[in-house]
Amino acid sequence: MIIQKLNITNIRNIESISFQPSPAINLFFGLNGSGKTSLLEAVHILGLARSFQTSKIKPVIRAGAEKYTIFGLIESFHDSIPLSVGVSRRINDSTPKIKIANEATKSSSELAVLIPIQVINPAAFKLLEGSPKLRRGFIDWGVFHVEHRQFFPSWKKMQKALKQRNSLLRQGKIADSELSVWSHSFIESASLVDELRRNYIDRLQPYFYKMLEALCDLKDISISYYRGWDKEQSLEVVLKNGLERDVQSGYTHAGPQRADLRIRAGKHNALDLLSRGQMKLVIAALKLAQGCLLSDITGNNCIFLVDDLTSELDTPHRKAFCCLLQQIKSQVFITCIEKELLAEFLLPNIECKMFHVKQGQIKLIDSPVPAIRQANSLEIEYE
Repeated sequence: MIIQKLNITNIRNIESISFQPSPAINLFFGLNGSGKTSLLEAVHILGLARSFQTSKIKPVIRAGAEKYTIFGLIESFHDSIPLSVGVSRRINDSTPKIKIANEATKSSSELAVLIPIQVINPAAFKLLEGSPKLRRGFIDWGVFHVEHRQFFPSWKKMQKALKQRNSLLRQGKIADSELSVWSHSFIESASLVDELRRNYIDRLQPYFYKMLEALCDLKDISISYYRGWDKEQSLEVVLKNGLERDVQSGYTHAGPQRADLRIRAGKHNALDLLSRGQMKLVIAALKLAQGCLLSDITGNNCIFLVDDLTSELDTPHRKAFCCLLQQIKSQVFITCIEKELLAEFLLPNIECKMFHVKQGQIKLIDSPVPAIRQANSLEIEYE
């Protein structure tokens, strides 16, 4: 999946820009506050109908404007005919308006399937030290894109059953017949969600170890899946044995909603032994591994949004990371303050476009890579 053309209107300090990204590497450089991260935010909104920076709409829309609009022409590896995708939202709208091939849809999951997006930014590096919810989200991103038709309906069914079960538990007086209906629905859908998650992590492991080896010399790092209840017992038995505790607390203790990705260094929790720099490398390897696995299984490459990499990794690891990004053949949007900090790592056989970002406007500049197409050296300024 690649974005052939991108139009952005009224995103933060960006009033209106239109450009054609490279299908490979796109490097945006400029001072802090120039609009680099806003460009990545716009791509994320195009793919998920929401920002990766905030859940509030007002800060995202440019001051003085009433709505934002993002339009893209998308080319799939399975279909050479570009597909139009648009997302817009007014400042008082509760939800965004989404169009795919000029047809309106209310489902942001349709966008997510069409445009898989991976974000690697300072917040992403909290994955290891953050709550299990973040790591469940990481797992579910992968399962969603690899097993969408099975996973998403089962996940929604599980969430609904869990919500209803917890509501009954909070009421105190519970009719056994009503509780059993939702418990059965929860167990049935949870079992499939658990199976899909477990199979996904089994597939992901060799990709992760390969990426980590290419990035650094960390040894004895392992990842494993914890499903959220005793692996020796069925969920039905665990829920039955824990019913009194669930009633007392008013929520369901066991199940896939408690799942986690466990990351260990030897026999210890990786968080307890690794430095912050090493943790960032582990997270980078996980994200890259997901992209590679997606491509190998589905034939569809995800789009990587990489924000402020130069402040997160030192020079040797930055070089290794950039080389891997280029080798996995995904479309990449990457930001930095000074282009020289990343330009020296660009491979000569990779098509790269470099854009100077200043006060919400961009200029395509000459690339330092000699082997890129001559058309990329044209200077274009968007006013």
